Amino acid sequence: MKTNRIHRILYGALLFGFFMLVSMQSALACTRAVYFGKDGQTVTGRSMDWIEDMQSNLWIFPRGMARDGGMGDKGLKWTSLYGSVITSGYEAGTSDGMNEKGLVANLLYLAESEYPPLDDPRPAIVTGALVQYLLDNFATVEETVATLRQEKFRTVTVTAPNGIRGNVHFSVSDNSGDSVILEYIKGKLVIHHGRQYQVMTNSPIYSEQLALYEYWKQIGGTVMLPGTNRAADRFARASFYINAAAQSADPREAVAAVFSVMRNVSVPRGISTPTQPNISSTIWRTVADQKNKVYFFEDTASPSLVWVQLNQIDLKPDSGVRKLTLHGNPDLGGDQSTHFKKAEAFKFLAPH
Repeated sequence: MKTNRIHRILYGALLFGFFMLVSMQSALACTRAVYFGKDGQTVTGRSMDWIEDMQSNLWIFPRGMARDGGMGDKGLKWTSLYGSVITSGYEAGTSDGMNEKGLVANLLYLAESEYPPLDDPRPAIVTGALVQYLLDNFATVEETVATLRQEKFRTVTVTAPNGIRGNVHFSVSDNSGDSVILEYIKGKLVIHHGRQYQVMTNSPIYSEQLALYEYWKQIGGTVMLPGTNRAADRFARASFYINAAAQSADPREAVAAVFSVMRNVSVPRGISTPTQPNISSTIWRTVADQKNKVYFFEDTASPSLVWVQLNQIDLKPDSGVRKLTLHGNPDLGGDQSTHFKKAEAFKFLAPH
C-alpha cells in the first residue's frame, strides 16, 4: 500500500509538472464558459485578454447582407440568414457575438493553430470573418457542425495591426446548451462537439486541456484550484465555478453568476507578457443571455455595463448596418438597444 501511495504521489507530481510546462508555453489569454441554468436559462460568457486596446465597438448586422470571406475573388461568399449583434476587433474582424436565434460564437487565441496550405483550391475565409459566417448562417450548433464537417472552404490566418499573427480557435454554443470547439491543428479542422465542452481557454490544444482538467477534477475544486492567469489554470477554475455557481432560472441571477465567473478568470489590468500574448490584461468581457436574447458588454476600463436586447432590434434586410461606438466612450452604460447609429460595415482584414 505504501508503494501504491508513492506511485500516486509521483504520478501526480509528474502530471503537475507537465501541467506547469504547457501552461508556461501558452502564448492571448481569453476564457469562454457556458452556464446551464434552470428552465433553459443558457448563458455564455467570455473574457478578451490582449496586450493593447483593440478599439472594439458593438455592431448590428441585419439579415440579407451579401458577404465574402475577406479574400476577394478567392473568398467564400454568402448572404446572411440571421441578424446579429457583434463585438469588433480593430474594426477589422468579428471577435464575438450572438445572432437572433441565440447562437453565440467566440474567437480565442491558440498559438498552436495551423491552417490549410495557401495552395488549397477551396474558397477561403479569413479568421476574422469566420465568427460572422457562423452567426450569419446557423441557428443551432447541430447545423453548424453538419456544415463544417463537409469542409467546403478553407480558413486563412491574418496578422493583427500590432504585428501578432492571428492564430485562433473558435467556440459556438446555442440556446439549448449544445456546444462545439473548432480548432485547426496541422492544417486540419478538429471538432469537439457536445454539451460537455462548456469551457475553452487557449493553449494547449483542446484535447490536452481536457486531460489537464481531469487531473484537477480528481482533486476537487473545493480543495484546491490553480490560481495563476495561465490558460490551463483559468480552464480549471472556469470549469469548476461555472457549475458550482447557483444554477438559476432567473435571467438576472444567471447573468450575474456568469459575470462573476468571468471576472474570476480575468487578468488584472496592467499585466502583460510581451512574448506571451495570451498572458495579457482582460480588456473586455461579454455575457450572452441566449434564452432572452440579451447581449452584455463590459469594458474593464469602464464603471458600467452596456447591453442590447436583440428582440427589440429591427433586423429586416432593409434595416441597415448600425454601430454603437464604445471606443473612446468609457462612460456609456445601460440598455443601448435604441442608440445604435447607421454606419458602413467594416471590411474584414485580409492577409498581407
